[in-house]
Amino acid sequence: MFRLVSTYRSRHISESLPLFQARRTLFSTSVNVLQRTSDEDGDKRIDFDRLFKSCNRLHLAKLLHALVVVAGKARSIFFSAKLVNVYAYLGDVSFSRRTFDQIPNKDVYTWNSMVSAYVRTGHFREAVDCFYQFFLTSGLRPDFYTFAPVLKACKNPLDGMRIHCLVLKLGFEWDVFVTASLVHMYTRFRALGNARKLFDDMPVRDMGSWNAMISGYCQNSNAAEALDVLNEMRSEGVLMDPVTIVSILPICAQLDDILNGMSIHVYSIKRGLEYDLFVSNALINMYAKFGELAIAQKVFDNMVVRDVVSWNSITSAYEQNDDPTRALALFYDMQLSGISPDYLTLVSLSSIVAQLGDSWNGKSVHGFVMRRGWILKDVISGNSVVDMYSKLGDMSSAGAVFEALPVKDVVSWNTLITGYTQNGLASEAIEVFDMMQKEIAPNQATWVSILPAYSNIGALQQGMRVHGLLVKSSLYLDIFVGTCLIDMYGKCGKLDDAMSLFYEVPKMTSVPWNAIISCHGIHGHAEKALKLFREMREERVKPDHVTFVSLLSACSHSGLVEEGQWCFNVMREEYGIEPILKHYGCMVDMFGRAGHLEKAYNFIKDMPVKPDASVWGALLGACRIHGNIDLGAFASERLFEVDSENVGYYVLMSNIYANIGKWEGVDKVRTLARDMGLRKTPGWSSIEANNKVDVFYTGNQSHPKCEEIYKELRNLNAKMKSLGYVPDYSFVLQDVEEDEKEHILMSHSERLAIAFGIISTPPKTPIRIFKNLRVCGDCHNATKYISKITEREIIVRDSNRFHHFKDGVCSCSDYW
Repeated sequence: MFRLVSTYRSRHISESLPLFQARRTLFSTSVNVLQRTSDEDGDKRIDFDRLFKSCNRLHLAKLLHALVVVAGKARSIFFSAKLVNVYAYLGDVSFSRRTFDQIPNKDVYTWNSMVSAYVRTGHFREAVDCFYQFFLTSGLRPDFYTFAPVLKACKNPLDGMRIHCLVLKLGFEWDVFVTASLVHMYTRFRALGNARKLFDDMPVRDMGSWNAMISGYCQNSNAAEALDVLNEMRSEGVLMDPVTIVSILPICAQLDDILNGMSIHVYSIKRGLEYDLFVSNALINMYAKFGELAIAQKVFDNMVVRDVVSWNSITSAYEQNDDPTRALALFYDMQLSGISPDYLTLVSLSSIVAQLGDSWNGKSVHGFVMRRGWILKDVISGNSVVDMYSKLGDMSSAGAVFEALPVKDVVSWNTLITGYTQNGLASEAIEVFDMMQKEIAPNQATWVSILPAYSNIGALQQGMRVHGLLVKSSLYLDIFVGTCLIDMYGKCGKLDDAMSLFYEVPKMTSVPWNAIISCHGIHGHAEKALKLFREMREERVKPDHVTFVSLLSACSHSGLVEEGQWCFNVMREEYGIEPILKHYGCMVDMFGRAGHLEKAYNFIKDMPVKPDASVWGALLGACRIHGNIDLGAFASERLFEVDSENVGYYVLMSNIYANIGKWEGVDKVRTLARDMGLRKTPGWSSIEANNKVDVFYTGNQSHPKCEEIYKELRNLNAKMKSLGYVPDYSFVLQDVEEDEKEHILMSHSERLAIAFGIISTPPKTPIRIFKNLRVCGDCHNATKYISKITEREIIVRDSNRFHHFKDGVCSCSDYW
């Protein structure tokens, strides 16, 4: 027998009833009073209504249930239905169902309560089954309250359409509440045509109907249609409420329509809605998307009440707009305000730490997540930690966290693949992708993550297989996936295929335009890149920072100095885009490659921002090309001040000294780099043959076909010399004998890859080589001879651009 409290352990609860008025405290501090009231006859009654309202713990609900049973109320449909609801609110649907099953004569309200209980606790399949049991076995007729929860529970369109048929059969199609639920259900399944027809046929629309249609379009990224419905709503004199505003503000950001967003903000102020918590949070998010941080901050400062979402929104606003320092300060303010961070706070915090490059605090974030147990409970937290380590360049820690995740969703796999790709570990990214396919189906983001990995190592055949899969699913027409395919074909040397895809994908934004312009730039087709830019302007597509980086880079590789200066002026004067260091670096590189070293140096001196390593590095590279040792030494000094740990700059300066035979200068620079613990990045070249990617390092002797490769190189060397080839020993950066220098040149990674391609592929077929560093001048000259001897097109992509060798000529016209 159930007992009330330990004090009354030996008494039946009915014997304890007279003590309630004196005791008043029943269950705990949560249930403050068991109030007794008296009627005219002096009968004592329990205030069950107050007890139900005070029931906020599961054990209290069970105590109350026992009290209902003892008081003889258990067979009451009213009390039983309330118990069903209480258990559901407290998260225990099993007790809801057991209570429901004990009700002898169930009415419609009771069935509705049970269906709602399943929906509230996330048991959607059980909710639909319960509804069918109600309809088919109870002999009762559902009412308009029945359909809203069960339509919300439908997890496939077939169930939704069946219930829609029942709505029509029972004559509820004109009920505004039911129809709004149907509209919402169809929009969830992207059946927007069905939803819109229902909406248009409604004789009367309430606020919920308008919001259902607007939010449906918003959630399916149909921005224009959402605004059309909003305009129709306003024309009918229906006022927006907070739900409408929260739905429509993200669409304004999506359409880059700040004027409409600000007008809605003004409307909120006029209607007194600007202090609504959800509206304020939505405004902060919208202004953050526009980069209007001052306005977002003002909205936040004016909030009367702030919740964790408010703090997350303003912190994320600064984090997403590249101000991690301010974002971190806001996180500390949040802690001081007494608001406890949630897992979404940690998502922003991990990104902040990554932007700051703060590995120490990165480990602190990881420790915080571990202490809270969030990695075990919530996959989003684990994914954010993997992403943080990836952006910090610590792929060993990223991989360890990934392996420790108890549950890995598609985002987990995508994050790790992206991390490997962005850290130059393309082979590892492809390996993870192959493992992923055995565990979980890839999604759109997966293809966007893996295609750049194929691009980086020139795995054209593997990229083409992915293209085939995307064609079957029609995902290749997605703007982001399509852009990655364009980039992949362009970077694998198939520029014609890249152009064909470009004309198929949507081109309303700058994303695909940037990709195809960049592809033409690295192939040395600056005139075509400029032509595409003019077409982009004619299509009224707004260029961005990336567009002009690609254009300036293209002009630099082709020596189009005047055209590059025109692009730089257009960027600032017509589009109001302020140059960033990447643009300045491209301009210095363009002047320097063209031999205008003094102009390049003066340009640096006139820059309104402090030059970084990319700017001084561009000048140093130009000094290497044109042999200006004095300016090169000056540029290297500035470089070592701003980036003393990049070994590439030491190599550049060493090469300048080596080219003019100043070996003491070479030794000095190399000793300086060695004393700092820096090591030169080893040069490698890759080639895809027979559905396999082979990688060669300079002087490689370990390849299974090593003897055949060197034999082919010796034969080619003899034929080249007969045609007039003379080795250029200035590209041998060691002080050794001439015969040794010739062997070193012949063992460069690109020549090993070319020789392997010749012996591994049919005669006269193209050979595609990918090199992580710049092609040396002697290899460039030798490849021209080899293309003529073998009657093959040899396509070489180095760290800067493409070289197409055919019939003894290179597409770069020796300007590189």
